[in-house]
Amino acid sequence: MTVTPELTANQANDPASVKATARRLLTELPGPRSRELETERRQHVTDAFGVTLPVFIDHAQDALLVDVDGNHLIDFASGIAVTSVGAANPKVAKRAAAQLERFTHTCFMVTEYSSFVEVCRWLNEHTPGDFEKRTALFTTGAEAVENAIKVARAATRRPNILVFDEAYHGRTQLTMAMTAKENPYRLNFGPLPGSVFRGPTAPAHTSPDGPGKALEQIEALLAENGAETFAAMVIEPIQGEGGFIVQAPGFLKGLREIATRHGIVLVIDEIQAGMGRTGTLFASEHDGIAGDITLTAKALGGGLPLSAATGRAELMNAVHTGGLGGTYAGNPVACEAALAVFEILEDGTLLENAVAIEAAVRHRLEPLVALDGVADVRGRGAMMAIEFSDASGPRKDLATTAAKAANAHGVLTLTCGTNGNIIRLLPPLGIEAGVLGEGLAVLEASIRSVLS
Repeated sequence: MTVTPELTANQANDPASVKATARRLLTELPGPRSRELETERRQHVTDAFGVTLPVFIDHAQDALLVDVDGNHLIDFASGIAVTSVGAANPKVAKRAAAQLERFTHTCFMVTEYSSFVEVCRWLNEHTPGDFEKRTALFTTGAEAVENAIKVARAATRRPNILVFDEAYHGRTQLTMAMTAKENPYRLNFGPLPGSVFRGPTAPAHTSPDGPGKALEQIEALLAENGAETFAAMVIEPIQGEGGFIVQAPGFLKGLREIATRHGIVLVIDEIQAGMGRTGTLFASEHDGIAGDITLTAKALGGGLPLSAATGRAELMNAVHTGGLGGTYAGNPVACEAALAVFEILEDGTLLENAVAIEAAVRHRLEPLVALDGVADVRGRGAMMAIEFSDASGPRKDLATTAAKAANAHGVLTLTCGTNGNIIRLLPPLGIEAGVLGEGLAVLEASIRSVLS
């Protein structure tokens, strides 16, 4: 994958002038058929579901989404890091289709099937940690988080959980309590479960002196509340919804040391950052640590709902028989999709692509940091972000406007961050260099148009 060239002078502030080769915009976005379907949606679907871009997708081609009006959009969202191998990967489709012909469901807790075991075996072999492991499969990321807490509490007989600033762990009652962002995730949904404590982090871009102060504060928090009462500490190796935050070197290793010293189960939430997204199979590999339990979901099932908790055998087996499970946990169609994902990742090509994606993003977007309103470009691999702020503080308005401009010109982007002032980039790992370059050109022009 090669780095893309600079914008021409005419393209610099006008996303519409960027030559379209992958994109094909036959109508404005959303187009007439999407608008018709959106009207119908509002008659039948609760308004509580938000949407980034109200277009209805007909099919996908590699890193492109094709809507019902025939528009081709460059996908920089991947269904929020789900379709890392593409939204229509033929290997995933083939294995899932073959399973659909055999049977769709039996419930693994009733009668078993080998694909469940094969997924567990692969995760046991590939998640970080040189120790014997066991895996439990579930359906959603939030389920994996909650079940990791169940395992930690059962194994330690302790009640408390330590989470961190900027965390996102899900939308269930417990995972809302663990999540930091109030609106929209926690707003109006209280009271939330107790026994959840929040500690500081040490973001690399705001911690020039390293992680020492944050680690000291965490030690003080544990001492104040009784370290012996904490079952688990849960952290994303790169915080996703909180703003694609990469921690200062040594912070995650410091957490690992603290957890070990106090007998606290360290849970690494790789739900968004894992499965090759950052250029390694698991983002925690960049920091040279292993969680006692590692969580995967999103890209694990290649677009089908599947999640997992993989951990030390003695922890995972500490729960009484029947204590873990779920009607759809490890559905056989989703398991076959995951096995296809494993095959696709096997030769390392997509991991190399993720590294090349980071290089291309940095080449295109890092010069924008010199502009007033752009504060930072950060991330790892194909998990990159651009932050908007100035002397007045976070600039959600700039992020929102720039993202909407890119979306309107056929490049699907998402925002994130506790203050909503960050555009995040999550392209499929197999995106072609030319398609990536075109999308980045549109995004850069969109940003420049907002700042001009």
